[in-house]
Amino acid sequence: MPRLALYTFGVLKSPLADPGPLTREFYASGAAVYPEISRQPGYLAHADSADVDRGALFAADWGAWGEFAVPAWYDKGRTAETTALAATLSLWTDLRPAFDAVYTGMHRAALNRRYDWFERTGHPNYVFWWVHDSVVPTWRDGVSKLEHLRDHGSAPHAFTFHHAFAPDGTPVGVKGVGAKSDQVR
Repeated sequence: MPRLALYTFGVLKSPLADPGPLTREFYASGAAVYPEISRQPGYLAHADSADVDRGALFAADWGAWGEFAVPAWYDKGRTAETTALAATLSLWTDLRPAFDAVYTGMHRAALNRRYDWFERTGHPNYVFWWVHDSVVPTWRDGVSKLEHLRDHGSAPHAFTFHHAFAPDGTPVGVKGVGAKSDQVR
């Protein structure tokens, strides 16, 4: 059964190592959001590294998720002191559970604060694609899909909630939060 991969990427206004209040708030929010997301129905896994220190994303061992990578438009630092980004890579059973996890609870509250923490880059900040059940998507896969989305728009192999596709490539829509039906349109 296919699984849904999700890559998110944002450029932060301040480096992750910044001791300022906005960075502390961002970390506090993430510390609360990640455990809640991992308990959501339909959540399967996310890229995690036991040896990641603040900002040391590029040097971390991500195991099967591959070497850490970022889109070409990211032009800030890559050291622990200068990295100014947030990225996630996760697996879901379907669009509905991913939608509900993103747009409810603590993550919804964090989304409401995103412009306090993130720059408005004009680039997409997330992308979905379907993978076979034995595939672990890599950071490079996510970057490639996000850059394709930016350059060409949604397609069955790189899409958003607004222009989504089923595993067979059929266009689908996702009803609003709490809808009874997974797919509509």
